[in-house]
Amino acid sequence: MIEATEIKEVITEKAEELKEAAAEKVETVKEAVAEKAEEAVETVAEKAEAVKEEASEKVEEAKEAGAETVEAVKEAVAENTEKAEETMADFAEQLEETLKQGPPEDDPVWARFADLLESKEPITVKIENAVKGGVVTLVDGIRAFIPASKLANNRVENLEEYKGKEVEAIVITAEKPKKLVLSVRDALRKKKEEERAARLAECVEGAVMEGTVDSVMDYGAFIKLDNGVSGLLHVSQISYNRVEKPSDVLNKGDRITVKIIAVKDGKISLSKKALEPAPERPERAPRERREGDRPERGERGERAPRRDRGERPERGERGERRERREKEEVFNYKETGKASTSLGDLLNGLNLDE
Repeated sequence: MIEATEIKEVITEKAEELKEAAAEKVETVKEAVAEKAEEAVETVAEKAEAVKEEASEKVEEAKEAGAETVEAVKEAVAENTEKAEETMADFAEQLEETLKQGPPEDDPVWARFADLLESKEPITVKIENAVKGGVVTLVDGIRAFIPASKLANNRVENLEEYKGKEVEAIVITAEKPKKLVLSVRDALRKKKEEERAARLAECVEGAVMEGTVDSVMDYGAFIKLDNGVSGLLHVSQISYNRVEKPSDVLNKGDRITVKIIAVKDGKISLSKKALEPAPERPERAPRERREGDRPERGERGERAPRRDRGERPERGERGERRERREKEEVFNYKETGKASTSLGDLLNGLNLDE
């Protein structure tokens, strides 16, 4: 029977053997690695040297080619610089001449804006964007501004709603080169005025038209004619019968036929009684004569002679009397050393007797 001590010794011997074998293998591997490393270093060094030599050759070739290129570039730059200086000198002369002449007056775009400003002709534009205080658009490539207060007849709360819309506007400011201001509100008002003028042209004196009572006042009623124009029906033109108040015979919304009796300064005067037959006036009976009445012209006697007022003096005699009176008018002047503006002092001594 093998004892534990023997087994332990055997194991120890085997371990020593394995340890020695492993150490030998490690040494062998180290030597092999060292040899491979030396070979790799030599190879890399050889390749690096070859690359270095090739790079040096390339650098030399590049230097030679670069020198030629640099010279060519220098010559080209010098030539272009000379041409640029000549061009700048010419440009400076042209600019000086232009400044002496002032800004050109034949700019067709701004000339058109000036014509539109004078004629107040509406143009159609598209709103490009909303900005602070209004919106902007482009007219013939020029940026134009439309203030919010000029964008509509009423107050505009949201400017973004107008973005992308096409509107008609009138040029109200055109100051070259940047200030171009338009107004949509003015265009709307002009269109409304033109429409009213066209309707007003239909209202000629003597025309008979239909309308509706729009409002009733103490002095008459305003009638809105079927063409949209309003006129005044004065209380005196309502009826041949006496009308105390227009509201006694007319109410708002009543349909009525009237005749135009006058058109002046855009105001229309209407008459309803002009369409009614005038009442016949009864003939007045001759007045009975009463005692004490003055006689009729044919019954009067001959005219009594004028009361004798005395004979008027002849022209020559009247002249002599005036001349004699002027001679008798004397101012008693005494040098007293004092001045007076009293009317009594001034008239004192004046003989007013004839």
